[in-house]
Amino acid sequence: MNPRPLALDTSPDIERRQIDGWRRMTPADKARSVTALTKAAIAMTVAGIQHRHPDEPPASHRRRLAEILLGPELARHVTIDTDGS
Repeated sequence: MNPRPLALDTSPDIERRQIDGWRRMTPADKARSVTALTKAAIAMTVAGIQHRHPDEPPASHRRRLAEILLGPELARHVTIDTDGS
């Protein structure tokens, strides 16, 4: 029995190659990859917020980002730094 594919739009051969690549990665390589993907997702989220709310100040954008990442209740208790550090 074949396992269910990870993506329906990817051929089984390409998916196998991708999984083999992940298996060859060191834990540090995997951590770097996840970190880069997370930063990219947050950057896209910030860009979307700025696009939808261009007249709001940066503090409002940070609040909206916190609400998306943490949920409204927890977001009220934190500050999010979006300068890339």
